[in-house]
Amino acid sequence: MARIRIPSTIVILFVMVQTGFLLFMYARYSSFMPQSEDKPSQVHVLILSSWRSGSSFVGQLFSQHPSVFYLMEPAWHVWVTMYQNSAKVLHMAVRDLVRSVFLCDMSVFDAYMPWKRNLSDLFQWAVSRALCSAPACDSFQRTDITSEMACKTLCGRYPFSKVEEACKTYSHVVIKEVRFFDLKVLYPLLTDPSLNLKIIHLVRDPRAVVKSREQSVKALARDNGIVLSTNGTKVEDSKYKVMQEICRSHVQIYETATLKPPNFLKDRYLMIRFEDLVRDPLSEISEMYKFADLSLTPTLKSWIYNITHGQGPGKKKEAFKITSRDAVSVSQAWRNVLSFQKIKKIQEVCKGAINMLGYQLLDSEKEQRDLSLDLVLPRRQNQFSWSSFNPRH
Repeated sequence: MARIRIPSTIVILFVMVQTGFLLFMYARYSSFMPQSEDKPSQVHVLILSSWRSGSSFVGQLFSQHPSVFYLMEPAWHVWVTMYQNSAKVLHMAVRDLVRSVFLCDMSVFDAYMPWKRNLSDLFQWAVSRALCSAPACDSFQRTDITSEMACKTLCGRYPFSKVEEACKTYSHVVIKEVRFFDLKVLYPLLTDPSLNLKIIHLVRDPRAVVKSREQSVKALARDNGIVLSTNGTKVEDSKYKVMQEICRSHVQIYETATLKPPNFLKDRYLMIRFEDLVRDPLSEISEMYKFADLSLTPTLKSWIYNITHGQGPGKKKEAFKITSRDAVSVSQAWRNVLSFQKIKKIQEVCKGAINMLGYQLLDSEKEQRDLSLDLVLPRRQNQFSWSSFNPRH
């Protein structure tokens, strides 16, 4: 039988064509593969709260973790620059800034602080352990517990470029914000494939919030004006109009996240009450860390115990400081400070939030002064998580 001899060059050419075809088909097939399987390497956590709700304390619980790059209220720069607008108008600008920070793109600050040179140009930079340790600042190690005062003294002159450089070296980017009043504004971030966003919604008894706000009237006046759309005029919230908006926003966020939420919110929303946190810190913090894919270290356990078991309720000058205090005493201080007339007014404007978030309304001054009467209603474990919510309860 005659054999057909095929030149080697033709064989090689055939193999090359076949290989090219297979590579083409693989690339074509890969383009149709679901992109959701490839999660971003970083975890992004947004601590969503309102002024004077204990959010600075919760922020520190994350900031001091050696795996976390943390910024406190970066949207402050948006509100300061565009203070004549309303909170609703500023929502998109705030959202865009937050997204850029999550992606470690700090060029977003050019629009709000073009003069920036040093770390100290960034709002509340010194409360971020990540900006007080390597590679942002050489004075501390990542495993150190840093203090704001020491960081200001040693790290303020480092260049602003260190913010972005440091951010890119962490597995978790955490932002604390008080300038979102509608969860739906965050939907573009929750559906953004470049982000792996989780939301911790921190709430506090509105009556305790008012007591704390009264310690910071002047500091909050400009923000009050933005909330109430006063075209740049500062406002003291003597009639609790701002509190009414804050309470309304908490209800809106909670209802949106728990009553028929979109699928992309599943396992990405967690509600925490400040009162539960201060009563059982390690349990609540462990739950938050688990939600955020973090582990509680022995150093953090010791630090958390010390700052929640200090002496006394804290002083007025410490309103924006994280100091060692009797945390349970802090959470109940409003009952000894506010008049019952004020409490009745707050309950009128925030009744829906008080009921929904699991607090007990007061009917008399006698009940107010009776500290054996617990106004924080018990909740089932994980009651406020997405997956376990049942509207019939």
